Amino acid sequence: MSGAVNSASEKWTYGVRFIPGVIRRASLRTTLTYRLHPRLTAGIEVNPRADDPAGRVSPLFNWLVLSETKKRPALIVGTSSDRIGTPTGQSFYATLSKDLKGGTGIPLAPYAGIAFSTFERRWLPLAGINLRLTRSLSSTISFDGVRVHPIVNFTSGRHVLSFVLAFSSQPGLSYSITF
Repeated sequence: MSGAVNSASEKWTYGVRFIPGVIRRASLRTTLTYRLHPRLTAGIEVNPRADDPAGRVSPLFNWLVLSETKKRPALIVGTSSDRIGTPTGQSFYATLSKDLKGGTGIPLAPYAGIAFSTFERRWLPLAGINLRLTRSLSSTISFDGVRVHPIVNFTSGRHVLSFVLAFSSQPGLSYSITF
């Protein structure tokens, strides 16, 4: 979760994720978002394999409330479909994130926060860390409040290809493009 203001000229992002062997809703996901403002994106998530018709389409919203500074972490709030392990539901979250490279020289960016799961009707802790290995390659370990999901990301211009290990054991792929 980046705490930097997005000033790129591209405003749209399309993404698709395929993780066979997980709950049907999470096995295939597509997203389309539009950057309304450098700190605000909104869009739609479609999970065509969801068993519950109400779980097939959900809103996406991401607001960078406070951008990261040299001393202060970023505050991000938003909503998306509930975590990978749920058959339906919406998640509402708030996270703090901070890129530590400026202060430590190490290209690490941890985040922590909280999310409300409408499927489970409870608050869950969120946490993760991103390690930038090279300009194009990074690794993220994400905890969704219940399970850990390691991810390896390869970025080339407007394209991001990710290898996802959902639940630390179910391999999948994700691809996104900005335009």
